[in-house]
Parts: sequence; C-alpha cells; structure tokens
Amino acid sequence: MSLPAAGVVVGVDIGGTKVLAGVVEPDGRVGATARRTTPGRRVRTGEVEDALVAAVLDATADRPLAAVGVAAAGFVDSAGERVMFAPHLPWQGEPLRDLLEQRLGCPVALDNDANCAARAEAHHGVARGASSALMITMGTGIGGALLLDGRVLRGANGMAGEFGHMQVVPEGRSCECGRQGCWEQYSSGNALVRDARALMAEQPSVLAEMAGVPEAVTGPMVTAAAEQGDLVARRAFASVGDWLGVGTANLVAALDPELVVVGGGVSAAGDRLLEPARAALRRSLVGGSHRTVPELVAGSLGPRSGMVGAALLAAQALR
Repeated sequence: MSLPAAGVVVGVDIGGTKVLAGVVEPDGRVGATARRTTPGRRVRTGEVEDALVAAVLDATADRPLAAVGVAAAGFVDSAGERVMFAPHLPWQGEPLRDLLEQRLGCPVALDNDANCAARAEAHHGVARGASSALMITMGTGIGGALLLDGRVLRGANGMAGEFGHMQVVPEGRSCECGRQGCWEQYSSGNALVRDARALMAEQPSVLAEMAGVPEAVTGPMVTAAAEQGDLVARRAFASVGDWLGVGTANLVAALDPELVVVGGGVSAAGDRLLEPARAALRRSLVGGSHRTVPELVAGSLGPRSGMVGAALLAAQALR
C-alpha cells in the first residue's frame, strides 16, 4: 500500500455494535483511532453515516484525507457502491460510497467487512503466502471470505462469503436476516451471550455478580468470567466453539482451503474458542481421517483487520 502525499488513508470497520476508524500506514500499522457506537439497525441511515463520518474526522485530527476505505457488515454490490442489505445495519441499497465521498471530500472504497479482513490477513497477516484460505469473522454475527492466491473471490453479485447465513438447524433460532437456523445464531458473539444467559439458570456463576441479572450479561463479561475459570462461561465458549467447527467442516468439504483463519472480536478468546472448534472440525469433516485437515488459526491482526483491509482497498483504488 503506497501512501499518497496529499493526505492520510483511513480504514473504517462498521458492524452491529461499533464504528472503528483508524489511520493506516503503508505497512499495515494502525496509528490514531476513534470509536463510535453503532446507532442501531432500526434508525435512519443518516444516523449511521453521521457516526462513521465523526469517527473518521476524530481519527484524522484535521489532517487531510487522501482516501477512506469502509468495511461494512453487510451485502455489498459488485461495484462496491452500495450496501444492499445488512442484518445488523439499516442500509438497503443506498448509494453509500457516493454519499460518503460527498461528506468526506475524498475517494471512498467500500466492501464487506470479512472481505476486508481477509485482504488484510493476506497482505500483512497469517494468510500471507497461502494458496487458498478461508476467512471467518466472528463478531455480532458471522462473516466470511474466500482467498485464492491472495485475492478475494467476491462472486457474481459481490456477495460471496455470507457463511453466517447458511442454515445449520432447520426451523432453528430466528435470525435478524429474517430466516431461521442460521449458523451465526449458534456461533457468534450474540450466541455466546445467549448461551451464557441460559446456562446461568442451571448453575452458579460469577456472571451473576458481574451483571446482576442474565439480561445484563455482555460478551466481554463472558470472556472475563471464562478467564477466571467460571464453568458457565467456559461451557458457553465450548458450545460456540463446537458450532464453529461444525460449520467450518461444511465449508472445508465444499472449498478445500489450505488454511482457515478466524478473526473478529470473539476470536480474541484464542484457544478457548479454537480448541473445541478444531476438535469439531476433525470430527465433522467428511473423510477427515483420509485427508489433510486444514489448520484453523486465529488472525494475527485481531479486531483491526477489517479496518486495515479497508484502508488497503482505498489505497489500491487510488492507484
């Protein structure tokens, strides 16, 4: 990524809970950052754009902008102009790229957040040099991307990789996309919290002291409780990790990648999440004892991968 002399390149990662913007250097290092809370799904689209613009301006601190890349948790069209649908955001086909260019006064590049995370891991992270890799991002929901020789395969409509909305349980839990039984309802940040709240009714947990009532439990609380050895929190992670492995086995059977990279906020739990996922992957993969099972690893860029990949896309667009 080359940095234009005219200003800085900013990457923005926007999902169901947060807007994170940061100045990204050519080598992928992240400088100043700013964060805003995502206003929600059932709000005017302008409110979400306000939060995004505010985060960008805070991160740059009045420095000139060369370009902005946006990693959005939603279905982005093949031209990279619109978020056609987002389960956790209000956009439904608005010309987001043009709207943001008008407000920010610089070129804007737009893509799905998991695609951006995959680009970042391919250029600066654990997928560098892999001939093929599967990216799974776990946050509020699940996103995904497929890398081939370092390039993201976006599909005919630009919407490949929406793995989180594969149906894994017919007539299962209701999903914010409008369907039932989607994978992300069993393996995601939301699923982790839901499982922990349900398990609190079965046995004592430090989560009761942290939150008071199950409805107040959050993902970071579950992670903190698991680190303290809390059995409810650890059971919740085991369940989410097991479902992660089951879903990944289906993807590996279809795509046969060299490597599987797990990113997003939930992946910060490390082996507490990945060990049950690896076991379930080996157990569930068809022909698993007669083939090479791909390594399943955490992304090396952590929760900043979407932001870094978005900035990379913006810099490439400038060239």
